[in-house]
Amino acid sequence: MKNKTFKRFLSLALALCLSLAMMNVAFASNVADASGGSATSSVTLSSTEDGSLGGDPAATAMSVTVPTVLPIAVGTDGTVTIATDAKITNNSYGAVKVSGVSIQAAQGWHLTDFETNMANEKVDSNQVGFALTIGGGEQLATDSTEASQALLAEAIEGCYMTGAGNTAGNSVAIAYDAVVSPVSTAVTNTGVASVIFTVEWDI
Repeated sequence: MKNKTFKRFLSLALALCLSLAMMNVAFASNVADASGGSATSSVTLSSTEDGSLGGDPAATAMSVTVPTVLPIAVGTDGTVTIATDAKITNNSYGAVKVSGVSIQAAQGWHLTDFETNMANEKVDSNQVGFALTIGGGEQLATDSTEASQALLAEAIEGCYMTGAGNTAGNSVAIAYDAVVSPVSTAVTNTGVASVIFTVEWDI
């Protein structure tokens, strides 16, 4: 008698589980059950390492190229020549912006105001004043003798780049200039300062 009761109870429990499972399937499906009826599908996004469904999760990779060197040549009469092809290029899929620029004097050199007239400065005083513009924006220039100076604290016009798929907008030109104190002996490829560009996603 106990076995029969247990079997009946077990059969009832299995039937209940089956009906609940079928209800879940019904609720999970979106069915248009009449002519002109509508059903909804949810569009889901997964960012994956290899772009495949079910791949390992990964964020969009950032890759931005900045110039390795910003060369300056100073003639015997103080004339300064700079490179005219310097630029920042966004190789990433997403848009980016230059959100900060700072400059640090190299050992043995001193930053000074870009407006300094170097004809008034002592020979071998190792001073350099520096200025740059990004993408035709406003000029960013050294303005003191501090060894490290912030030239840009947030993105401004000219600092924004589209993703790499838009070759018309994924790079910005860097125009720069400098004033340098006179030297008593010739120098070649001597580092006088470092410019640090901070790049962020354009969110």
